[in-house]
Amino acid sequence: MKFGLTAFTWGLILAGCPAVAAQPLQPRDLFGLSLASAPAVRPDGSLVAYVRTANDVMTDRGRKSIWLVDSRSGATTAVASGEDTATQPAWSPDGSRLAFVQTDAKGASVINVYDIAGKTVVVAAKMARSPGNLSWSPDGHRLAFTMAVPRPDTVFGTPLAPPDGAKWAAPLQVIDTLMYRDDGIGMRPPGFTHVFVVEAAGGVPKQVTSGDFDDDGPLSWTPDGAAIVFIGKRSPEALREPFHAGIYRVAIADGALAELATPAQPHGDAQLSPNGRQIAFIGHVDAHRSYENARLSVMDSDGSHVRTLAATLDRSFEHPRWSGDGRSIYAAYADHGITKVARIDIATGKLSDVATGLAGEGFDLPYSGGDFAVGRDGTLAFTQGAADRPADIAMVKGGKVTRLTRLNDALLGQRTLGTVQPLAVKSSVDGAAIDTWLVLPPGFDPARKYPLILEIHGGPFASYGPTFASDGQLYAAAGYVVVYANPRGSTSYGDSFANGIDKSYPGTDYDDLMSAVDAAIAKGFVDKDRLYVTGGSGGGVLTTWIVGKTHRFRAAVAQKPVVNWSSEILTSDIYPWMGKYWFGKQPWEDPQGYWARSPLSLVGNVTTPTMVIVGGEDVRTPVAESEQYYGALQLRGVPTALIKVPGAFHDMALRPSHAAAKANAVLAWFARYGGAPTTVAQ
Repeated sequence: MKFGLTAFTWGLILAGCPAVAAQPLQPRDLFGLSLASAPAVRPDGSLVAYVRTANDVMTDRGRKSIWLVDSRSGATTAVASGEDTATQPAWSPDGSRLAFVQTDAKGASVINVYDIAGKTVVVAAKMARSPGNLSWSPDGHRLAFTMAVPRPDTVFGTPLAPPDGAKWAAPLQVIDTLMYRDDGIGMRPPGFTHVFVVEAAGGVPKQVTSGDFDDDGPLSWTPDGAAIVFIGKRSPEALREPFHAGIYRVAIADGALAELATPAQPHGDAQLSPNGRQIAFIGHVDAHRSYENARLSVMDSDGSHVRTLAATLDRSFEHPRWSGDGRSIYAAYADHGITKVARIDIATGKLSDVATGLAGEGFDLPYSGGDFAVGRDGTLAFTQGAADRPADIAMVKGGKVTRLTRLNDALLGQRTLGTVQPLAVKSSVDGAAIDTWLVLPPGFDPARKYPLILEIHGGPFASYGPTFASDGQLYAAAGYVVVYANPRGSTSYGDSFANGIDKSYPGTDYDDLMSAVDAAIAKGFVDKDRLYVTGGSGGGVLTTWIVGKTHRFRAAVAQKPVVNWSSEILTSDIYPWMGKYWFGKQPWEDPQGYWARSPLSLVGNVTTPTMVIVGGEDVRTPVAESEQYYGALQLRGVPTALIKVPGAFHDMALRPSHAAAKANAVLAWFARYGGAPTTVAQ
């Protein structure tokens, strides 16, 4: 006679066995992480399309694919997955088709149209360059998009013609444009971005706008499908005023252009209302300050009767989207590091939060951010994250929030993560509250003394929040308490707080960060003699500034820093605006002011062992900045090392192996100078 084990019996057996201890997050776990972004809600709210980024251990990249999730059952279906990258899902007006962009490893792109019922794909257009801002015409027959239009390279002199079969060097590279490279891309091909239209059933794209100007989205069709509203940088000084952009309407038939809002001020995210009578947009009055809140405004479709909505909210709006009935606008804003979606009533201006806890498209650092979309029926989908999970897709319908995906539960459910908790901090400068969070090691014991890592965000006009960050978790898993904060200059706290470092960065943000460290030590479980500091970009600036101002840290790692503002501002890919907005003068106009704010000016004070890490192709905070600091430390005899991440731009964590190696290098450097031993499994 055979006896089977019942579920009840298995329960007794398991209850009697010792629990298997879950491991902390390991560097190799980065290859198992996934996240959701770019949700698109079917007009009837029944399906949500989204982009899933899954780290691939074989290609060492985040592979992007498009999935559908049923808003009722949670069932998921892959629409586009494989070797190519799939992005930009966009629903047809009747919800029967989904357009998206698929790009191969060589950069060639196609616009695909997926039929939901038949599960078939039609290629609408093939292009050598990547399209953006996909938008369906109201009748569902056409797609609009933006795409770069190259112009011939400039040539000085007549190049010699090589003999047949000869292998000569590449021709001279001539640069004659103000904006000639972009971080994440490299050298920018000469030309401008314009608006195109193509038949959804397939055809040759028609260029609708032209000229030596850049046009951008989002693209909004007029209800009759005869014209498109877009953002354009079409002033004569557009290249030297890169924030300035106007709102335009272009006729599809003949390219006739109407200016609806002047390009003499910043405008963005223009969206026509469903009935075509109004345009929502964000913008601000440009006072050449370091930071300005992006205000939400509405105007009539001819550009008249401009009025600002929710003007009393001292926060910055993003991505306005009309409700299906045109009576309200949804927009995102960050508040105290937490990104929310609000609904703003057009008639009354009343603001109501409808979603909170959005998470951005990143694994390594806890930046505020996130995406959302609204269906015609009012269904809102958004990227929802938490301190223990990267972004998933969640839905709000009838006031109820439902999480639709659980992309990382299988992996992270088997890991013991560090607990993220708030820390109350008052700045030593003026007593201002400084939002701060601690990441505690797994198995935290408040009776122990732990080494501490201060981790500083970049920007500097950005913010951290209580969201998932693999760097913080790996540091905590190695035995550190991690503290991160939103010092002066951080966004999501209003105009005055962000402009607390206007024309004075670095400045009181240093004092705010030291106050955060002091508050962590006051908790009683931090070893005040084992303090370490790291940060990237703006956080790299502050890391090098900190070691020039104090000797309290045992070791530091400055990631992609700026150390000499004069050299950085004239070699960065964003050099046209940095001097004007962050300093008020150009380097040759105020050399002493630039030098006084450059961490290199303090290098004579540095005794802290300081490693420097930079992407080998970084053009945002160019490689020479890190090399200057490394060279200065070497000449002074301060312990240092320079690490270049091969092939990486400013974002050094795009490849999971680089993200893991970078975190391991930070931990190894700190261990060399009294930190936690580097015994974490690989």
